[in-house]
Amino acid sequence: MEEQVIIRATFNDKVKVYIFLVVTFYLICSVIGILLLPIWLFGLGQWLSKKFFLTLTCELSNKNLKFSKGIILHIEKTIPLENIQDLAFIGGPVLRYFGLTQLKIETAGGGGSSHQQNVMSIIGVNDAEKLKVLILDQRERVIRSMRGIEQSQNVNVNSSADLLASIHSELKEIKEILRSK
Repeated sequence: MEEQVIIRATFNDKVKVYIFLVVTFYLICSVIGILLLPIWLFGLGQWLSKKFFLTLTCELSNKNLKFSKGIILHIEKTIPLENIQDLAFIGGPVLRYFGLTQLKIETAGGGGSSHQQNVMSIIGVNDAEKLKVLILDQRERVIRSMRGIEQSQNVNVNSSADLLASIHSELKEIKEILRSK
């Protein structure tokens, strides 16, 4: 089955302001950051926040959830829908002030000991509740189709075993007929 895009998520413009303010907070909290703060406040911050916002993509297909973000450190994740374990909304006071939500997606596996490898966060998605419902619905379809394939494979294994048993008994009969002659 070919992969088909179900929905491409859009992001709230307020994400740019949120990113700008979060980085400003961290700059204020650090000694080196205070030196960089004027550069950040007078142009660089707005430019980088906008660039970061433009890198945000989220796409739900019939098989996977794909997400990418970042300017310097570009992160791109593709999660098979059957690996999604939990979807949660996170919204602290700052996110709520901007009318933003963060969708946290926990996955099974990941191969690492770090819990962080099994978590993906998407911030500022428009209609986040709708996206969550679509992800869960498509995940259920994928799991149901996988179960159907497994069941049909089990039927095929059983019918193959029956066929082999039938051939074996036929060969025994032929062998008995040949011995008697």
